[in-house]
This record gives sequence, structure tokens and C-alpha cells, in this order.
Amino acid sequence: HSALPRNGGSLGNSQATDPKALQLELTGRVVDEAQNISEATEKTLADRLTALESATSDQFVVVTVPSLNDQSIDKASLDLANRWGVGQADLDNGVMLMVAPNERKVRIQVGLGLEGLLTDQKAAEIIQLMLPELRAGRLEQGIALGVDRIETVLKSDRRRPQPKAETNREAA
Repeated sequence: HSALPRNGGSLGNSQATDPKALQLELTGRVVDEAQNISEATEKTLADRLTALESATSDQFVVVTVPSLNDQSIDKASLDLANRWGVGQADLDNGVMLMVAPNERKVRIQVGLGLEGLLTDQKAAEIIQLMLPELRAGRLEQGIALGVDRIETVLKSDRRRPQPKAETNREAA
């Protein structure tokens, strides 16, 4: 496993300790707690994620979990990404792809510094591309497809940070 530096990036502001919070350790760029990824694929993905960080400074972690502990995948992934400090603190450029195969859930959690590039819409489109593979039980292929598409988006524009554009809409 290649170590992921703990740089203290934040993917939001949820810092409260929850007894249901996933108690996982950051052991590398791929944390396969659900035991769905072969060693060879795990190494290939980890090498790609290491190269991505070298090219863009973005920290991207893939996590599979056997259970969400009765939490939403949104909360579980946000809490875990914040606790692990995924992303550079000054750029807030972390990404986490979480798959909970037993609950049939998938989430792409994006740091604030990348929300203008890897938008909610793009993340949703990537998940839609992954779903046929995941639903067919081809977790490795679905995850690899997601990693490939996220990597393509992150490499498409290397300016950092890229926060979501502010919208000044007033209620009518």
C-alpha cells in the first residue's frame, strides 16, 4: 500500500463524533473493508491514485465498506473523509469514492476546492455509469470505471482550487 499523507483537508464541516461512525483506518489509497477488490486490482488502483496526486495534487481515496452502520452513505463518507483528512488542507482537493455493496449504495464525496470541476452533476453521471457493473456484482469493474472517469475529470483542468461558483439568487 502506498501511504496517503494526512494533510488535514476537509470535505465539509461535519466534525461531531457519532457512535455509528465507521471505525476504519486509512491504510492506503484503497481501503477495501468489504473485501471486494483483488490484491492485483487494489495495487493497480493505488498506483493510479498515487500518479493522479503527483499530476494534480488531488488526493483520491477508494473505500468499500461491509456496512454503513445504519447511516446514510452521504454522512458516512463525509465523516470518514474528514476524519482521515483527505485532500490538501489549503486546496480542499480530496475525493472519496465509497461503495457499500451490502446496502447497494455508492457515493462520490468531493472537497470544496474541487466542486467547481467535479460537480454534483458530473459525480451523479459517473455513478450512473458505474451502476450496471455494480448491480451485476462486478464491483471491481464498477469501481475501476468510476476511478477512470473521476481521474479524467480531475486531469481535464489542473487549476486548483476550483470551488463551486457562488450564486447570488435572492428569494422572490
